[in-house]
Order: sequence, then structure tokens, then C-alpha cells
Amino acid sequence: MTTTEDRRTTTAPGPYLTEDRRQFQALAREFTMREVLPVANELDPVAGEIPMALRDKMSDLGFFGIMIPEEYGGLGLGSFEYCVAAEELARGWMSVASIMARGNKIMAGWDEERRRRLLPEVAAGRYLGSMALSEPEAGSDVANISCRARRDGDEWVVTGQKMWCTFADGADYILLFARTGEQVDPARRHRGISAFMIDKERGTLPDGVHGTKIRKIGYRGWNTWELSFDGLRLPADALVGEEGRGFYMALQNLEVARLHTAARAIGLARGALEDSIAYAAERAQFGHPIGEFQAVRFKIAWMASQIESARSLMYEVCSRFDAGEKCGTEASMAKFVASEMAERVTSEGLQIHGGAGYTTDHAVERYWRDARLTKIFEGTSEIQLRIISDALMGRS
Repeated sequence: MTTTEDRRTTTAPGPYLTEDRRQFQALAREFTMREVLPVANELDPVAGEIPMALRDKMSDLGFFGIMIPEEYGGLGLGSFEYCVAAEELARGWMSVASIMARGNKIMAGWDEERRRRLLPEVAAGRYLGSMALSEPEAGSDVANISCRARRDGDEWVVTGQKMWCTFADGADYILLFARTGEQVDPARRHRGISAFMIDKERGTLPDGVHGTKIRKIGYRGWNTWELSFDGLRLPADALVGEEGRGFYMALQNLEVARLHTAARAIGLARGALEDSIAYAAERAQFGHPIGEFQAVRFKIAWMASQIESARSLMYEVCSRFDAGEKCGTEASMAKFVASEMAERVTSEGLQIHGGAGYTTDHAVERYWRDARLTKIFEGTSEIQLRIISDALMGRS
């Protein structure tokens, strides 16, 4: 399996990468090449899970608390550093870059007591979450949620189905979005959705919740679940934030989530590029390394250019977001450009590998499979185009 060392496949750092950021990038890159990539190459082909030992090493380096303020035990950095780390980790294994997001979030509905009690645990990687938002009939149309939570004395009783709940078994809590109010106005279907925290034992599903593992073609390293809530009882204080305002809570982190997806897509594409450069130097045909053929060299030049373009856009949007600007449309642009790019670039990388690329002996097929997902989660490419076009032209 090709496991290239770090290669200079990007241009000069430019104005965005300060010395501190370059050092942080180098830390994440060295950790990925030494710790993440070998584990991914071993476990992804056999659908193995991310080892706890690797998660502990991520905790020691502060990866779960990059965006959590220092007063709560985090690193107190911004979306820029978060995305720099995500790109590097995804170059090894996208699932590792994704588990980082199970920390790094400050829920808008958390009161100060909950923040001071839990955020240090989150930053240390000891209290990581899973989200139960989507449903069989509520994916892109989140306002169509039908899972219900009804009040029964001092408890909430939850019934319904949830889909695409990655890490539901491995997490320490599940953030559930359920309908607590009636849909009385078709134009305001998002009203009446509330958020709940379900504390649970790591490695299990809560009592009253039954799960079926979804048979994914990629995004290995952890499980993704379809969950059935059959009268799950929660205490009254499981409610997070204001009742009926959960939809807005779900939207709070979308800008960062879409930038994070852009970073993951760029990392996957970079993995395909670096492995393709190494393979083109090793693989000989007609008496020459295939890297001497113009067709292959031009593919690699195109791949590198596409990656650099997407990265530059992501850096710009991260910088503006960290400066306090509203960047919803721009985050959608970064996510759309990077995910579409990643699918094309990883496909070209697989083509350079030829038949060898269509085996699990080379990591490029993993990058290709996982890149396809970046066009779907955190809002499909079509949803991003709708957001962008609505911002430019208004809504019909």
C-alpha cells in the first residue's frame, strides 16, 4: 500500500498561515503520517473501528478542544486552525478527521453551569457526542421531523425513528431533535422542534433505543445507525435550550460544519494526489515510469491546481468567519467547491493507479469512496447550490 511521506504538493503558505498556524499544521501532519495513516491502511479495508488508543493520543494533543475557549479547558483557537487540523487528519482517514467534531462544539443551548461542568470533559475527549437529527423522511428537509417527545409529569417520552446517527454507540451522549409542538402552520414547519441530551454509557445504546447498523460503502472506522425510540423516558432537565427552538440550535454550527467538510474533502484529495505522485514514480510501463508520460503529469498538475483553489477559498472563508463575519453563503460555496473537487480529484488518482487503484491494497480507493460522501452530508451539493442561488437572486 502506498504511504507517501509528506510531499510539497501545495504552494507557498501565503498570508493566511502565520508561524503559529504553520507549527500547528506541522503537528497535525506529523501525527497523521505517523499515527493515523498506518491505522487507516490496516483497519479500513476490514471495516475495523478507530482504536481507543488513537483517540487518546488525539485527546493528548488537544484536537477535541481546538475551538473550545481556554477558560473551559480548550485551546481557544478558531475555525481556521480547526480546518487546518481536519485537512491533515482526513489525509490519513476521514473518519478520524470527523470524530474530532464530536468535541469542538459549544451548544448554543448549554447554560453556564453545563458549560463549566461538561466542556472541560469535551475538550479532553472524555465526553463526546452523537447527533440524532435526520429521519427516513427528514434529511435535507429537516423541518419535516416527526420523532416526538411528549411531556409526562417530570419526564419526556420519546417515540420515533432517526437515521444516519454516526457514533451513536461510541458516544457519551446523543443530542436528539424531536418534535414537542404541533405543526400548525405549513409555512413554519420548523417551529415546535426541541433538543434533548441523552446521557449514556460509552459503547452501548440507551435503554429504550434500538439500533440497526447502516451498511455503508465508506466512512468506515465507526458505526452509523438507524435508531428506533420506543417510549424512551428522559428527565425534564434533558431539554437543551428553549422548548420549540431546537431547529435554530441545529443551524447554529452549520457554517463551521460546512467548512469542516471542505477541509475533509481537501484532505482526501491531497491524499490521492500525494499517493499518485509516489505511484507514478514507482510504476513503469513501456520501459519508463508512468510519471514521465505527459498524460499522467498533466493529470497531477490539474489535481494539484484544483486542490489549491479549494484550499484558498476555504482559508478565506475561515478567516472571515473568525473575524466575526456572517459567512453562511460563503461556507456553502467552500463546501460545494471542495466536495465536488474531491470526487473528481480522487477519481483521477484512482485512474492513475489503474487496476491497482481498484483494490484495497492502495489507499486511493478509500479516498475515492469517502470523497463521494462529502457531496452528501452537511447538506448535499444541491442544497448548497440552492443556498448560494437564493443569496444571489432571492427566493422564488
